[in-house]
Amino acid sequence: MTAPVTRPARSLPAAPPAPSRPVLRLGSWLSLPLRRRLIVVGSVALLGLLVLSLLTLALGSLGVPLPDLARAVLGDSDARTQFVLNVYRGPRLVTAIGAGAALGVSGALFQTVTRNPLGSPDVIGLGAGASAGAATFGLLLPGILPTPVGALVGALVAIGLVYLGTGRGFSSPGRMILVGIGVSAMATAFVQFVLTRVQLQEATALAAYLSGTLADRSWGDASVVWVAVVVLVPCAVALGRRLDLVEMGDDVADALGARSTATRTLVVLTAIGLSTAAVASAGPIAFVALTAPQVARRLARAPGASIVLSGLVGALLMVLADFVVQRGVFGSQLPVGLLTALLGGVYLGYLLLREWKKGTL
Repeated sequence: MTAPVTRPARSLPAAPPAPSRPVLRLGSWLSLPLRRRLIVVGSVALLGLLVLSLLTLALGSLGVPLPDLARAVLGDSDARTQFVLNVYRGPRLVTAIGAGAALGVSGALFQTVTRNPLGSPDVIGLGAGASAGAATFGLLLPGILPTPVGALVGALVAIGLVYLGTGRGFSSPGRMILVGIGVSAMATAFVQFVLTRVQLQEATALAAYLSGTLADRSWGDASVVWVAVVVLVPCAVALGRRLDLVEMGDDVADALGARSTATRTLVVLTAIGLSTAAVASAGPIAFVALTAPQVARRLARAPGASIVLSGLVGALLMVLADFVVQRGVFGSQLPVGLLTALLGGVYLGYLLLREWKKGTL
């Protein structure tokens, strides 16, 4: 009887070391991993935004020729060019970039904190509340506040109702969406009531603002949204790391020290500040906050909120929509919000169908 032959155990090959990714650090305050695809997509979006901005200023009968644009920006041009740059197209373009970026970042924050691709300022009633505020101070109580400030007040009131209606503040994403739908329905009904009580000319003028428009914007409108972008977008980026942990679940976030409730409240307040600033400067423009973060995530294929890229895509979508509107593709210059609502509505239908197939609706 022979003893079984035992073969010497073969050692498994050592696993290759995990590739190290470059990280952007600002002391202990900010640690931001740099992903190659995210940088490439962001660079392409930034280049597209630059090209569209130049075309917006240069094309058309009132356009400033590209060779003269640099001198015009520095103030070395005739009165006509300065009028086009400082009154007619410049403030409109700068407002469009700022409002699009604010809505894109706001939507990314809402969708991440609610863990729902349908979570956006439009869904929780902010846009409808802004419309109700504009209708109140533009038609029912004229002269007390300017219409954009009235829209800002309406948006804040709507968010306040959502905060109280959930019973848990901003710590319950599901309740926020449900209460927001109710607040949005009541605000929309109020706007329709106001429009039936005023003269046709007044209702037509207000309807253009309620659709979201960039026409007749001033440097004052642009400064409102850009102050919010400069102050709040860095806050959103700083909260991004903790927000990624919250996206993994409250228990995981709390265990890792992210304090989910406090983080969620800070993120929602930051998103509300960006959205209300965009509404105050350009009216309640629909669906940019819903669409931009989704497009950014699919292009970047990166985990997390992709906050900066969402802002770039939001600005690109807004400038592209305004470029199409200014070219008179539809026969006249419609409010830019009508085009974003048309495209965003189609995308919302696609999202609802996808969530229904996944069984999450």
